[in-house]
Amino acid sequence: MGNSITGKNEQVDFLKTRLNMFLEVLDAIDPEEAELEDIDRLIEMIDDIELKCNEFKHRDL
Repeated sequence: MGNSITGKNEQVDFLKTRLNMFLEVLDAIDPEEAELEDIDRLIEMIDDIELKCNEFKHRDL
């Protein structure tokens, strides 16, 4: 595994990167041809971002 992300700036940068990746995937999907697997992948990406947000929030307590 990678190094632990502990600083606030590192955490924000990490989340920005993940959100940008999500937006790139979302932009690449053709709505007319999107399949269930595409939607599942988007949901999985959002769930991962949410888990990381919660992890960062609890780490700061």
